[in-house]
Amino acid sequence: MKPAERILAWLGASAAPLSGEELARRLACSRAAVWKHVAALRRAGYRIEPRHARGYVLVASPDRLGPAELIPRLTGHWREIVWREAVDSTQHLARERARAGAPEGTIVIAESQSAGRGRLGRHWHSPPGVNVYCTLVLRPPRPPAVVPQIALVAGVAVADAVRDTIGRAAELKWPNDVLVGGRKVAGILTEMEGEAERVAFVLVGIGVNVNLDPAALPPELAKYATSLRAVSGAALDRVAFTARLLGALEARYGQYLAGGFAAIRPAFEATALLTGRAVRVSGPDTTIRGRVVGVDDEGALLLERDGGETVRVLAGEVTLHDGGGV
Repeated sequence: MKPAERILAWLGASAAPLSGEELARRLACSRAAVWKHVAALRRAGYRIEPRHARGYVLVASPDRLGPAELIPRLTGHWREIVWREAVDSTQHLARERARAGAPEGTIVIAESQSAGRGRLGRHWHSPPGVNVYCTLVLRPPRPPAVVPQIALVAGVAVADAVRDTIGRAAELKWPNDVLVGGRKVAGILTEMEGEAERVAFVLVGIGVNVNLDPAALPPELAKYATSLRAVSGAALDRVAFTARLLGALEARYGQYLAGGFAAIRPAFEATALLTGRAVRVSGPDTTIRGRVVGVDDEGALLLERDGGETVRVLAGEVTLHDGGGV
């Protein structure tokens, strides 16, 4: 973290005022340098007040998801946060960092994106300051063939964070959508780089509509998307939600590494939207229709076809075929 961000983290974690002398000691700099950092933070919107003869107190922060705001709220080991006010895509920046050797658990997060992407190259609506747009760098010791399972693991983690934040169950639409009340609130995009038998890294991109006003959605999205604020009826603390999300991701990923997707499957099944529904799965070469009977221990979607045959589907675009929406 930069010196100013370290000051914010210390002030945010301290129950008592911190003196300029103490901050200077921790930063190994002069008190004048501390004062300059504090002045810059105030200009950036942080309300830092002096307490006579005692030191500085952080009274209020702007609504942003930087390291200084998030790190004091994190409960796991992932602490490497790359924050930007605006990017083309967190996925692009995370790929650059991963290729340069960023450690597992590095989190790239931005307040807005100009070219955010979902699956199949779709644009992800990314207005500033209201949602969560992040990409996580993972380096799983797994063969490339099982990497698609990680999108399902991330979906379970998002559902955990949604439930714990708004008190309502989320629904998971295989393989990468999270819905509440039948409308999409989050999407997941996984991308991998590696060799035939080895994964170099996996990028897990997550977009969550947190405080977005659904009225601001483009017409093509408004018919099936919403936000956590809209379904809960109240504005949410984005920092608290993001910290909860990152904690859930780290916990579920650890569970996955220890026990494979079989360890995650019960949680996925408990929130699965498609089970029992008639669907159409479209791939590049074929379309399969059937009724979803669940997922298997490898994360494949199981479809029962008209003749009673059960087939495994590893990838594809799923559309409900029973007149039931998304």
